[in-house]
Amino acid sequence: MPRFFSTVFGKSAWPASSNWSIIHILVGSSSSIDPAARVLVCFAVKEEAKFFVTTQCERIITGMGVRNATKGIEGALSKNKPDLVLTTGFAGGLNPRLKTGSVVFEEDEDAGLRSLLTGLNATPVRFHCADRVAVTSAEKKALWVATGADVVEMESSIIRKVCRAQKIPSATIRVISDAADEDLPLDFNALMTPDERIDFGKLAWKLMCGPQKIPQLMQFQKRTIAAARNLADVLEKLLLARRR
Repeated sequence: MPRFFSTVFGKSAWPASSNWSIIHILVGSSSSIDPAARVLVCFAVKEEAKFFVTTQCERIITGMGVRNATKGIEGALSKNKPDLVLTTGFAGGLNPRLKTGSVVFEEDEDAGLRSLLTGLNATPVRFHCADRVAVTSAEKKALWVATGADVVEMESSIIRKVCRAQKIPSATIRVISDAADEDLPLDFNALMTPDERIDFGKLAWKLMCGPQKIPQLMQFQKRTIAAARNLADVLEKLLLARRR
């Protein structure tokens, strides 16, 4: 199976192969950590976090969807209670003004991040949490009209609900991986397992039956890699600014 099969993804709500796991990147006890470092950053899959290399926070990979996100955030908070939670990763654009690669956010009032994020050229938006992939531009337009939201994703709503219940400030910071006018190269809904992971056997068969999709997937991968770089840049600058 070509290597890119395991890394091609996008997110109008998008598939992934990751099991739930927690990646700790802090050293020492919480009492010895700089206050700015007591931040928990949540990604759904490792590809979203590929370029996020700072050690000034704790990072978790929850897996995709509400069920996996719930397990991930509850498991992490049972071990350590941070001062701030960021739920981050890719998102699909619903508002036509948002271009691929744009970083967008929504925050609790007590998170205190708005001025920092707007200073980093991130755009405040309204998010919609979906339970399936919005594959086509027509589907995205329908969601935009129905919900009034600017952006769609699959995990942030439940993560922030859990945080609010525990009185932990939180924010959603995501990057547009596929704009409102872009169709995804495949219907990823048809490739998902019941636990919201991608079935690579189905993906391989789909591409064997339609090899003309391979170039589209490779171009899509390039765009998501660029988006991941943009996201990491904003996150790392944000964490640095909070320390000052």
